[in-house]
Amino acid sequence: MIATLKHGQPAECKTSFAYVGCNDNDNNKNNNNGSYGGPGGGSSSSAASQSLAKLNNNKNNSNSNSNSNSNSNSNSNSNNNNNNNNNNNNNNKTQPAPTNTRGKAKAKMAAAAAAAAATTLTIRNLTVTPLELKQVERFDGLPGTPAGSPSPSSSPNLTPSSSFAKLTAKLTGRTRARSPAPTATPTPPNGNGNGSTTPLKPREPHTTQPITDVTIAPFSAFTTTIPAPDLSKDEHLRLTFHEPDATGEGHLYTACIPGTRPPKSIVMTHIDPSPTTKEFTVIYLPSSSHMSIFSSASLPSWMSQLSPALPLSALSIPGTHNSATHHVALPSVRCQAVPVRTQLDNGVRFLDVRVSCPSDNDTLPLVHSAFPVALSGAKYFHDLLATIYTFLDANPSEAVLMSVKREGTGKGSDAQLSRYLASPRYCGGEDARRWFTEPRIPALGEARGRIVLVRRFHVDESLRDTGLGIDGSVWPDNCADGTCGSGMIRVQDYYEVGQTNEIDKKIGLAQAELQRAAQQACVLPGMTPGAESCQPGSGSESESGSGPLPLFVNFLTGSNFFNASCWPEKIAAKINPAIIEYLCTGHGAPGKGPGKLTIGDAATGIVVTDWVGNNGDWDLLRCVVGWNARLQLKA
Repeated sequence: MIATLKHGQPAECKTSFAYVGCNDNDNNKNNNNGSYGGPGGGSSSSAASQSLAKLNNNKNNSNSNSNSNSNSNSNSNSNNNNNNNNNNNNNNKTQPAPTNTRGKAKAKMAAAAAAAAATTLTIRNLTVTPLELKQVERFDGLPGTPAGSPSPSSSPNLTPSSSFAKLTAKLTGRTRARSPAPTATPTPPNGNGNGSTTPLKPREPHTTQPITDVTIAPFSAFTTTIPAPDLSKDEHLRLTFHEPDATGEGHLYTACIPGTRPPKSIVMTHIDPSPTTKEFTVIYLPSSSHMSIFSSASLPSWMSQLSPALPLSALSIPGTHNSATHHVALPSVRCQAVPVRTQLDNGVRFLDVRVSCPSDNDTLPLVHSAFPVALSGAKYFHDLLATIYTFLDANPSEAVLMSVKREGTGKGSDAQLSRYLASPRYCGGEDARRWFTEPRIPALGEARGRIVLVRRFHVDESLRDTGLGIDGSVWPDNCADGTCGSGMIRVQDYYEVGQTNEIDKKIGLAQAELQRAAQQACVLPGMTPGAESCQPGSGSESESGSGPLPLFVNFLTGSNFFNASCWPEKIAAKINPAIIEYLCTGHGAPGKGPGKLTIGDAATGIVVTDWVGNNGDWDLLRCVVGWNARLQLKA
């Protein structure tokens, strides 16, 4: 049986892409009545439609019989129900019926799941690799788990079904070894004191749909005719993709959606891995039946895949707000779930640091506003630097931007803080090699292995000629979209979220700033504006020719000290998922953002978050890092 996919020409693709299904007029000629037949066009599409119609007829007949049986059972039970209702009515005369709040919540969730199941699956390929959809399998429960078992909270090793084994043999011309069937844990000892192990049959798909001639081009999206998985029935889909190559064999990858409860990012499984196989990550959004495919970067060293000629302002960079506030502290003070080293290992490359500046020494305690970052005692800037140095020594391809701001109760001035930082204890002396403190935005190659200082304080007169980092001393306060005095930083930092009903406003401001960042396009030396390739260089300008690209710094954060519902953790719990959804479905698509803007390089800029990594959830960071894939088109 063959399933056809609707083909909508993606507006977000540039005309220079020469892949099937992406602004290719010859391919568009093969479309027939809204379905996508690929090369060969009409006859393939017609056969696909007939097969799909046959599949639907069989399913309808099956459902009809099932409904008839259900109706018979319902009729046989009706008398009993009537008797029970009479008894209940008599009881209700003497006592009021309780309010079933939990039942209403379950009903609402079931209705939402049913609505999602009624929609069809959309697949968005946010990689530079064209991917062919080859097969869709539908399971009652997660594939690879024994029949009758519930879906786990994390994906298990998936056992191939017989239909999947046949597909891989057909595509590669050879058979593959089946994984052994899972076995149950030993049963309790029986009456004779003997235990036993009962083999469990692996779950098999109840529907398998081969797909033909469907290629999802880089940075394009397809809305398919495939029904989304019905979460109310614990239904899952396993999709098989083929990456074509010059040999004609290519590689096969599978992804299972939604995969876990609650859904989280899924690393695609590659069959017969080899040195040329790629790594892909899938994020599935049940609310919109949307599946996004990102290139999987090694998060501790994701910058290693990028050209050294790119300026840091051209990248998509995850960051954290009040980065060192992971310690036990007042709820309104704590902004992070995990330590700084864990943040760095999972892709964070922008750190927001606040220090208190004493007037009589250079110890620099870490603070959040007027409060220390930990209830257990003072934490210090030099210890934080040691953590970052250790990370950079282990990952020399990486660069870390650090914003430093003076806060707290210290009596020292901005001028004193600048002198402290320029001293041998911090940016001077032997550790000077570890810092980039020039007053400009460096290229990635210049910044590798170093901390790039973003200065949110004024410098001493003695340092004005040489500068001390990227100047952010004139920082617009509580702004929806502002520019620092130096012009090198453009910021969204609307933080006064006083009530929960203002969180939606904050989400809209963050999305608008993401769209403005995505509109920028970097032109490197030797590169013609609008071209897709460039020569390595040490500087860059915007495609408009208006000068160097600014750093877009987009805070997803906010708080209200006097409202527990608006403390950092509570706000992050609403904003972070909303931004994940936007990055998967709307970012980098012309006209889909709040301002309906055009798209340049589709970078996100620096996205600054609270409570990232909470309960092991790094999906927001994976989305941000994943958008750097588009920069590979400039290599």
